[in-house]
Amino acid sequence: MAETLTSLDELKGTVVGTDTVDTSVLIETPREPVRDALGRAYATGKRKDAVARVWIKPGSGKVVVNGKDMSAYFARPVLQMILRQPFTVAGREDQFDVMATVKGGGLSGQAGAVKHGISKALQLYEPGLRGALKAAGFLTRDSRVVERKKFGRAKARKSFQFSKR
Repeated sequence: MAETLTSLDELKGTVVGTDTVDTSVLIETPREPVRDALGRAYATGKRKDAVARVWIKPGSGKVVVNGKDMSAYFARPVLQMILRQPFTVAGREDQFDVMATVKGGGLSGQAGAVKHGISKALQLYEPGLRGALKAAGFLTRDSRVVERKKFGRAKARKSFQFSKR
């Protein structure tokens, strides 16, 4: 019957069908930084209906969204705080410049999309930050979207007022 294996060396010698098992595939290779010719990391972030294209590069912490400064585009302090969260978790405040273009959705969804893009670009620029960003949940796309309106109803779930007569 099946024999139990206790180490990878024993696994390497076992025969599965006619092929031997290659253990080099089983060992996880360290991630390499992904940067373009200008030294930037690029990522796409999404939230609700908003899609953000984000480039980060080493700098002084300047954030530009759609050609405007972060404080001009996202006037509410809560939205500005959302954009700074990935840098705070990674411990890299004021070390990267961010250039982002964002389309679709409202301001809250756009801020979430830029945050998602910044997080993905940070982990591509410095793969060592992946653990902290993943633990904080910033690398996972928030899949919640607006439920569609159904026919015969006022909205997605709300019914029209019931009338007995």
